[in-house]
Amino acid sequence: MTAPAGTAADPRSRADGLGWVTRAVFGDERIGLAVDRPPPPGQRAVARYAVVPSVRRARFLLPLGAPRVTAAALLAYNALRPPGVRAARAVLGGLARVGALDRAPFPTLTVSLPAGLAAAEVLLAQRLAAALGGGPGYAACGVRPPDPNHKPTLQLFAADGRPRGYAKIGWNGATRALVTAEAAALRELPALAGVPGHPAAPRLLAETSWDGQVVALVEPLPPAVRGLPVGAPPAIPALLAVARRGRPPAPPRPLAGSGFLARLAGTARRAAAADPAGARAVAAVAALAHRYGDTRVEFGHWHGDWVPWNLGRHDGRLVAWDWEHSAPDVPLGFDLAHDAFQRAVVLRGEPVAQAARAVDTRLARYGAALGLDPAARRLVADAYLVELWLRAWRLADAGAGWNPALHPALLDAVEHRRSD
Repeated sequence: MTAPAGTAADPRSRADGLGWVTRAVFGDERIGLAVDRPPPPGQRAVARYAVVPSVRRARFLLPLGAPRVTAAALLAYNALRPPGVRAARAVLGGLARVGALDRAPFPTLTVSLPAGLAAAEVLLAQRLAAALGGGPGYAACGVRPPDPNHKPTLQLFAADGRPRGYAKIGWNGATRALVTAEAAALRELPALAGVPGHPAAPRLLAETSWDGQVVALVEPLPPAVRGLPVGAPPAIPALLAVARRGRPPAPPRPLAGSGFLARLAGTARRAAAADPAGARAVAAVAALAHRYGDTRVEFGHWHGDWVPWNLGRHDGRLVAWDWEHSAPDVPLGFDLAHDAFQRAVVLRGEPVAQAARAVDTRLARYGAALGLDPAARRLVADAYLVELWLRAWRLADAGAGWNPALHPALLDAVEHRRSD
C-alpha cells in the first residue's frame, strides 16, 4: 500500500483499527482524508463517511448523503449477527432510514481528490463499482482492531440500498494468499450448483490487484439468509457433497503413498527449515505415517472452515461462504472435525487439548455416516490436528503471526495423543 504523508486529522497515520482500514481502502497518497475538517486547498470532496461511534472507538465507516444506503449498510444480513449487535444495528439503521445519521454527532470522514483526478483511478470502491456496471456505487466498511490475519472488507451498495458485492482485501502475504485461494474456489463452485445436497455459495464477481493488494469481489448473500442454530446437527449430506463434488464415493486408499501425506510432509519440512517448532511437525507427520500408513480412508475436497458462522439457510437450502481454506485431496471427515474443534475453541472457550477430544466425540457420533470405521476416525482426527497446525504455520510464515490459541498448545496436544 502507498504510505500517505497524512496530517493530524488524517486517520491513516493512526496505529489502531481505523488507521489500518483507511490505509487499506484509501492507500493512494493523492487521496485526501480528514476528520471533521474541509478538504485541503485544491481538492474536491467526493465522499463522506460517519465514523461510528467515535474516532477512538471506531467500528463502522458508514456512507453519508444516501440514507437508504446508510440504512442498508447497517441492516443487511442483520439476522446473522449476535442478538446484542443485531439490536444496536437495528436502532442505527432505523435512524439512518430517515436521514438522522447525517445529522448525528458522529465524526465525519471526508474523502477528497485533486481536481481532474478521476475517482475510479484511485478509489477502490469506485473501481469496483465500475467493474459491476450500472452506475456509481457506495461503500461501507467495518472497522476492527488491526490483525495481520484479518482482511479489510467493503460492502458495496447501489444508490437504492441494494447490496451489490462484498470485497475482501488481501494486504499482506497471508491475506493475499487467502483471498487468492477463495477466488479460485469460487470460480469452480458454479459448476457444482446442480449437485444434490451441495451448499449454495456466492459467486465470484471480480478479482483484481490494487496498489499491491489482492481484492476479490464476491456476490452478496441472499437478503433473507438466516444463520443456523448453533446446536443444529451437522449437515452430513452437504459434507459428502462438498467432498465428492457430484462424483460417486471414491474407493478408500491407504494413507501411505497418498498425495495428502506427501503434502503434509513437504509442508512440515518447510516449517522445520523456517522455525524450530517445525521439527516437531516433521515428527508428527512421521508418526501419522507409522501409525496409520495402512489405514484406508476416502479422500476428497473440504470447505476448510466449516463452522456455524460461515453457514446459513435460504429458501430451504444450505448456504456456505468463506471458502478461503478450501482444498482437494484430504481425508473425508476433515470438515466435520474442524466444526467440532472450532466450536470448542471459539464458542466455548475450551483449551486445545479439550477441543481435540471434542473432535473425537464428534467423529465417534457421526463418522459412520461418512463411511469412517473406528481406525479411519482416529486417522481423520489426528491428521486434521496436524493439518491445522501446519495451516497456522503457513499463516505465521506469510506474515500473520502465530495464533496464540493454537501455538504451541496444538503441537503439545498432537504429541500427547501419540502417547495415548
